[in-house]
Amino acid sequence: MDREQQVSATPPDLKARATSKAAGIPGVKHVIAVASGKGGVGKSTTSCNLALGFAALGLKTGILDADIYGPSQQKLFGLRGKPRQLGPRMLEPLERFGVKVMSIGFLVEEDSAMIWRGPMVISAITQMLREVAWDDLDILVVDLPPGTGDAQLTMAQQAPLAGAIIVSTPQDIALIDARRGIAMFQKVSIPILGLIENMSSFCCPTCNHVTPIFGHGGARTEAERRGIPYLGEIPLDMQIRKTSDEGRPIVAIEPDGVHAKHYVSIAREVWTAIVTGAAHRPPPRIVIE
Repeated sequence: MDREQQVSATPPDLKARATSKAAGIPGVKHVIAVASGKGGVGKSTTSCNLALGFAALGLKTGILDADIYGPSQQKLFGLRGKPRQLGPRMLEPLERFGVKVMSIGFLVEEDSAMIWRGPMVISAITQMLREVAWDDLDILVVDLPPGTGDAQLTMAQQAPLAGAIIVSTPQDIALIDARRGIAMFQKVSIPILGLIENMSSFCCPTCNHVTPIFGHGGARTEAERRGIPYLGEIPLDMQIRKTSDEGRPIVAIEPDGVHAKHYVSIAREVWTAIVTGAAHRPPPRIVIE
């Protein structure tokens, strides 16, 4: 390997992705991704309640569940049934609580295993992006699967992302993977809208004692270290878990509650960053060819 090859650390195909401009999605003004480096940090619940937070601000909102192997938005929204077909290649998303929802979970049996290779995953995500009648949306929230694989790169290529939100718990093990997610979006030149610390503490409903079960403040420290926005923390609450399992998301059923106010506040901050162009953009990558 010569010296020039050693200096260029970005693969040629990744550089092409970073400089390409994805075509817009008909009827959708802004698209954001909600991601995490690892599973189990509450990313899908956060995506669901953030979408409802945008709707609470009066925005026309949709959510796309891009987790092909483990879709959950149909459960979180309490939706059943299949999307209605509009013409030969167009589907109508289901809707609840004022949010339009599309998930592979509507199209397969709940206990079916999606034994798909990368190309099939890419094809499914592309179809759910472009062959769904989203109509007139102010914002489309994309709930990405954990990791930094095909689904994430497909979104970077196929959707004009306004930015990405990273969800993490305060634990070091979760933050390690969150860093990978941040690095992946930076490599493909997607702005980072901010970092959310989920399950930041637990308040006992009996004595009101606050316990940082998974630690506290790790995501804030990481955001400050990297110079990206810290969007806030969501406390751990068994009510969120219970209502999510029942398809009754907390922002929809308790709009005046503490947790709903957290989500709506984050949604407002994210929307302001999008419309003002204040999203954190990574510094330009200098590659010597």
